[in-house]
Amino acid sequence: MKKTGMILLCGVFGVLAAALNAADLAGQWRAEFESPRGVQKYLFTFQAEGEKLTGKAVSEVGDRKREAELKEGTIKGDTLTFVELLSFQGNELRIRYTGKIGTNEIAFTREVGDFDKTEFKATRGEAATASPGAVKALAAGAGNQPRSGAGGFGGPITLNPDDKPAFDDPPPGIDQPREGIPHGKLEMIEYDSRTVGTRRKMQVYTPPGYSKDRKYPALYLLHGIGGDETEWQRLAHPDILLDNLIADGKAVPMIIVMPNGRAQKDDRASGNIYAAAPAFAAFEQDLLNDVIPAIESRYSVQADREHRALAGLSMGGGQTLNFGLGHLDTFAWVGGFSSAPNTKPPAQLVPDPAAATQALKLLWLSCGNKDGLIRISQGVHAYLKEKQVPHVWHVDGNGHDATHWRNNLWLFSQRIFK
Repeated sequence: MKKTGMILLCGVFGVLAAALNAADLAGQWRAEFESPRGVQKYLFTFQAEGEKLTGKAVSEVGDRKREAELKEGTIKGDTLTFVELLSFQGNELRIRYTGKIGTNEIAFTREVGDFDKTEFKATRGEAATASPGAVKALAAGAGNQPRSGAGGFGGPITLNPDDKPAFDDPPPGIDQPREGIPHGKLEMIEYDSRTVGTRRKMQVYTPPGYSKDRKYPALYLLHGIGGDETEWQRLAHPDILLDNLIADGKAVPMIIVMPNGRAQKDDRASGNIYAAAPAFAAFEQDLLNDVIPAIESRYSVQADREHRALAGLSMGGGQTLNFGLGHLDTFAWVGGFSSAPNTKPPAQLVPDPAAATQALKLLWLSCGNKDGLIRISQGVHAYLKEKQVPHVWHVDGNGHDATHWRNNLWLFSQRIFK
């Protein structure tokens, strides 16, 4: 009887402790942590009623601040969960939090789909101190006398002495139609994707005077996480841009292929776009086994690595580095424009620097000095520099935006297939 009584008493104390933990949640909790967007500062305000959790989150990244109501909040024992909704490029992102309630802190796991997972601690009252991981991340790549500032998308930025332009900015009007020059053709086509198990779409540009009597090189151009096969056309008008360059004798006539890098049956950029991160990784097989064979069976292209280039923006930049550097038997020209956090660690991208040096015709890395994701490209550049792998490192004055991507397509396309 005494043993049973003790077990029951312990159970009662456990229930009371959980209840106290839930009740103690009410109020404000502060956190500061490093994420792919930079150092984020959060102020959570919680209200708890039974197993129901409500409240709001106020966050700061650089000079940007936003407030969001917490959704789907629950408390079960010493664990709480809730969702923060974030609008990104016209899409709704679901950021899920799971927290373990401690004596004076909450240990959180923050998940943005499969795109990013961050662990941090929130404390009550006083402002939180940056975690050692955040301090280490901020210090990485600092170099000699770095310059820091508030970033746009992505948060605070640390610039190193060699984070500077390799080329002048393009002149105005690079993607504006010109009269009196030949024009190519832009068409939307479909192909059978065995990887996805459905028919998929991609846009294809053929240059002025395209003829099946001639073989052309092909540039495969990948979009960002919020885009699709039409994004490059909306942001940069590659058809007009190439028409102008070809007319000026600055670019080799080439075919440009703009596929959908989200390899899943519902490949539209809607809802929680971060949840589609696995589909961006799966696109590697769709590109190699379905997209390229479809293009090479339908168009008059030179089907060898020396005549294939791969480039992309943001998430597509990360795909480009992952897939292009991972398949140097397929691509000789690789360009990552403001590559996103899906980019693999540099040592995984280029495990054999000597082999990469020999195989690559051109490796292009670019980012804007106002882009909070610059740390991704900086890390790749620093590794390549250390390993003496030849590459272009071009840092212009833009942010994570269409101007940077359009300008770098203009610069990159003049230097491939030559």
